Amino acid sequence: MSITKESELVGMQKISEVVATTLRLMREYAKVGMSTKELDAYGGKLLKKHGAKSAPFETYGFPGYTCISVNTEAAHGIPSTKKILKEGDLINIDVSAELNGFWSDNGGSFILDKDLHNHQPLVDASKYILQKAINRIKDGVKIADVGHLIETEAKKKGFKVIENLAGHGVGRSLHEAPDNILNYRVRSNRERFKKNTTVAIETFISTRSNTAVELNDGWTLVGNRGGYVTQHEHTILVTDAAPVILTQANGIWN
Repeated sequence: MSITKESELVGMQKISEVVATTLRLMREYAKVGMSTKELDAYGGKLLKKHGAKSAPFETYGFPGYTCISVNTEAAHGIPSTKKILKEGDLINIDVSAELNGFWSDNGGSFILDKDLHNHQPLVDASKYILQKAINRIKDGVKIADVGHLIETEAKKKGFKVIENLAGHGVGRSLHEAPDNILNYRVRSNRERFKKNTTVAIETFISTRSNTAVELNDGWTLVGNRGGYVTQHEHTILVTDAAPVILTQANGIWN
């Protein structure tokens, strides 16, 4: 959306604070032996406490309040009583919600307790690349150039990007234009970031795969060539200088 008045900025700040805090508290709440269903229920309670509604549940009928993907799941993992968290698991939590007509989105990957499987370099790469990409964004910057930066930085670190998942506009709905903030350069895309718009920027950094494919459950995405994927996401306000990170409270860069 394009912010045209103070009340819209306040609305985006409020819902962004809610989803960011929910993500941070869910990450802190995750424990070995807990099911992803229990973790999701906690997230749902946090959203309800603030009067916010789960975006995937409300918009798509997703079977959970948040998306929780574990290990080889790349995105849109369904919370389940059968998925029990273990030490060393690579976990991604994606929280998006609506409050008073405004929508915001954020996510992050982390390792539960000790890094038993050497996932930390992948997690760190995703965080670093998201930060570098966001720092590049301002009014007039080409969307394709940010995609090129993400892919180039991933390759430098020995990783790939998932090409069919993207960041997107957000504000008056969960997904708005531009819906093509990809993790690689599309030379034909001449669209540019615009001042006063709110967008969700997200990285999808992978060890082996370059495409996400859907499982038979109709939701869960995994890499086409296996391996692991990390995602980190912030909702930001584009300015003519450094962007305002509306979901800063999630602490994914801490």
